[in-house]
Amino acid sequence: MRIAILSDIHSNVFALEAVLADIELQQVDQLVNLGDILYGPIAPKATYNLLQQHDFITICGNQDRQIFQATAQEIASSPTMEFIVKDLGQAPLAWMQSLPFDQQLNDEVYLCHGTPNNDLIYLLEDISSGAAILRDDAQIIELLGQQRSSLILCGRTHTPRAVKLSTNQLIVNPGSVGLQAYTDDEPVVHSMENYSPHANYAIVEQTNHGWIVEQRRVPYDVTAAVEACKLRDRHDWIHFLTTGRKQ
Repeated sequence: MRIAILSDIHSNVFALEAVLADIELQQVDQLVNLGDILYGPIAPKATYNLLQQHDFITICGNQDRQIFQATAQEIASSPTMEFIVKDLGQAPLAWMQSLPFDQQLNDEVYLCHGTPNNDLIYLLEDISSGAAILRDDAQIIELLGQQRSSLILCGRTHTPRAVKLSTNQLIVNPGSVGLQAYTDDEPVVHSMENYSPHANYAIVEQTNHGWIVEQRRVPYDVTAAVEACKLRDRHDWIHFLTTGRKQ
């Protein structure tokens, strides 16, 4: 089995187009999407339309929830959210609401956005100090709870990683298709950086000796994404997209 893993597209249809073109060359058996799909100042509706042309198993991310749970006051107070909701219309909102929190793909493969119990918590990184530090083995196992699948696919942090646990479980984060750096102030101020504008995704392949993990970084038309951000006055995103670094 070869699985292409996408996560954190964040409305970047230009990065998604490049990733899908690369996947076409890879002869994969399954496409999965780990959430945080349409939130962003680039092209939410176009991203939705492109995804509908492909057979993805898709779960919901925390910022997908943020869109369809937004109150009228929250939408009015955020120009980016106002743009997203107006651009999307009702069908994409209903689609996001229908997405499951997580997914047991088969006996061996489990999908989540953050952790099996919370889509806001980072499964692999501890950011309590303000820096992203890989959690120790015991912390990750505790966050997995009763989840015993041999392969865990997670997103949320935009950081490509493959981590083998003492339980013999493998956790793979494919990184972000559409946003290669960001700064967040919850639960403390911290930044995630990939140091390159490339669109990230991963392919895992099952063999007799375990899973092969291939982290792929794909160049794409960053200028087009930047122009969309300029229209929405999101200069922070322009920096994140072009450099893969915090401001």
